[in-house]
Amino acid sequence: DEKIWTDIKNKINSSIKNNFEYEISNTSRSVGTRLSHHVYKKYGNETLNDDTINIKLLGSAGQSLGAFLTKGISLTVEGDCNDYVGKGLSGGKILVRASQKSRLVADQNTIIGNTVLYGATSGTLYASGQAGERFAVRNSGSFAIIEGCGAHGCEYMTGGTAIILGSVGDNFGAGMTGGMAFIYDEKNEFENFANPTSIIWQSVETEFWKKFLKEKIRDYETKTFSKKAKKIIENFETELKYFKQVCPIEMLDKLDNPISL
Repeated sequence: DEKIWTDIKNKINSSIKNNFEYEISNTSRSVGTRLSHHVYKKYGNETLNDDTINIKLLGSAGQSLGAFLTKGISLTVEGDCNDYVGKGLSGGKILVRASQKSRLVADQNTIIGNTVLYGATSGTLYASGQAGERFAVRNSGSFAIIEGCGAHGCEYMTGGTAIILGSVGDNFGAGMTGGMAFIYDEKNEFENFANPTSIIWQSVETEFWKKFLKEKIRDYETKTFSKKAKKIIENFETELKYFKQVCPIEMLDKLDNPISL
């Protein structure tokens, strides 16, 4: 972070998009956190437009990539990431996609580790691949799209939205009291992994949520080049039947846009 800030601090034009590129290895932890501190000190809180500072990272990121990442900074990793990606995410954007040299099938392989978006308050995460366990635990406001996750997904989530274009692990939605999730459940097995004490799930019924889902997946496909997202968008009316909309029981009577007709 110190190297990045030293390199770019006098090159940033806050009225345009600024692009920088670095190599990264898994010994580099919390990349973006100290950078966020410097950006906050120089520009203030939430004054920069989205994508003002774009950092492209090539390689394998260590723990806590983009922790507490502030608005105006976007991190793009071409490779993979360790645990705690986007911990406390605070308005920034994180995009993770496989290296162009990789032959791995994105939705069948893990690209980010465990406990992603722990305590995130705002911002966006797009990852073309699967996440580990405890994805979006205690998320309170960020938006994310991934292609599958391990056990305890969306645990204790209080806000934000997660779209998961693939299968999930055991105990999904445990203690979830806010926010919303959409699961692409092609094998119709989500009920075997959901925690029914906290959440309900159903087909996507209303036009508002159908439009929301389509627009978000299209944006994700544009930015990550996800083959699975492309397939879904190209056949959306057919693929829509595979989605489960997940809502915390506590939120059913508090939604600005109800999930049922």
